[in-house]
Amino acid sequence: MLTGQEYKESLKDGRKVYFQGRLIEDMDAEPGLSVPLNAVADGYDKYYSSAPDAVNPVVSAPRSVQELRDRIPELMELDLVLNVTYQSLMTVLVAAGRLEGAAPQYIPRIEAYVEKARREDIRITECITDAKGNRSLHPGKQEDPDAYVRVVSRSDDGVVIRGAKLHISGAALGHDLMVMPTKTMRPGEEDYAIACAVPVNSPGVHITNTTYHPLHGDPRDYPVSSHESMPDSMCIFDDVFVPNERVFLDGETEHAAVFAHSLGLWERLGGISFMVQQADELVGLAHLIAEANGTAKVSHVREKIDEMMIHATLLRAGLEAAIANAHSTPEGYYYPDDMFTNVTKYQGASQFGVMVRHLHDIAGGAVVTAPSMADFENPTLHPYLEKYMSTGGGISGEYRSKLFHAIRDTTADAYGGWHLVTNIQSGGGLYAQRLVTRKNYDLDRARALGLKAAGLAS
Repeated sequence: MLTGQEYKESLKDGRKVYFQGRLIEDMDAEPGLSVPLNAVADGYDKYYSSAPDAVNPVVSAPRSVQELRDRIPELMELDLVLNVTYQSLMTVLVAAGRLEGAAPQYIPRIEAYVEKARREDIRITECITDAKGNRSLHPGKQEDPDAYVRVVSRSDDGVVIRGAKLHISGAALGHDLMVMPTKTMRPGEEDYAIACAVPVNSPGVHITNTTYHPLHGDPRDYPVSSHESMPDSMCIFDDVFVPNERVFLDGETEHAAVFAHSLGLWERLGGISFMVQQADELVGLAHLIAEANGTAKVSHVREKIDEMMIHATLLRAGLEAAIANAHSTPEGYYYPDDMFTNVTKYQGASQFGVMVRHLHDIAGGAVVTAPSMADFENPTLHPYLEKYMSTGGGISGEYRSKLFHAIRDTTADAYGGWHLVTNIQSGGGLYAQRLVTRKNYDLDRARALGLKAAGLAS
């Protein structure tokens, strides 16, 4: 296993990482990258063991419903890159089970890769969303054939790929990029049916980075995003060679969606696990700021908080249902139920904006206009700010302002905007969850009940 410092040294491998147009030599010297870098390093130190055969226990696959349930609280404590590593390994293991009868030649490669990744203690990030070009056209019909990642040449020892993957969280901070087809491919689109693991420092790989990390300003005004940021990337593959042992699908169009479906399942489980915690956090902030404002007993405020609590409870119930109805692969690895996972993710994503609207309505305009925390340190301003931001009853102006900054940072600033989009898009947009629901819902039973109610049952 690696220590946090050894992990940071391992990233100095010649990788091409860019930030704000600049090629970055030392990520630790960039505020927008150093905070997440050190968070990942802290995760290494947390699980480090000096035993020669030690592996990170987090990246082992659950072998029972209870193990899967017990894993959820632990996942919530992980840095995002370790969490995504877990998702990546679980994705290919579930995919291997689904390939067993159709493309068994890839299963030994997948199993060997998973074992090697665990043994070497590497971090892996998921690359699934393509540039896509004209969304109305299939991959094989695009004006630019590189709009979807594709194989441009094959040899006896591997393949060469070209294209780009977008919206990749933490790509610059991992060791490997897990490339997967973004959708079902059709006959004639064999070159786009490619799944493989690409080292970040492979020649031809370029990684851009954007971030919601507050690059300027007082961290006290950004109490969450200043220490929980994670960059998102575009990963460019400019004729990158991938050896055969790292290729997990190549040309089998009928199985291209296996990886996307497996990834979506694990990514949505992680997403709804976070949504459950996030929903409770919003309830807590709403209740605290209502108390601080003196409106906690106002009827419409109480009703909004009630709705927020109902939403949070429904998400928790959906998460529990996804786990309680888990399924197992032929190897005995347990994964959450597709139906409950997708329905819960849909509910959390589609209602997030409504819950945030309730919170803003309860809190008021000071969410975006409260004085900075540095203003409270100004000896001239301090007494005025305490006088006018306080609401009496032991509620100081500074205490109330800290609540406003927490609400703004998490829901009304760059970090909040990031959540608004990613809650919908991560693991596939709302339409993807509707498709999975349509596929898995017991419509025959519902129709039979309808016929019985109408007196039409035979």
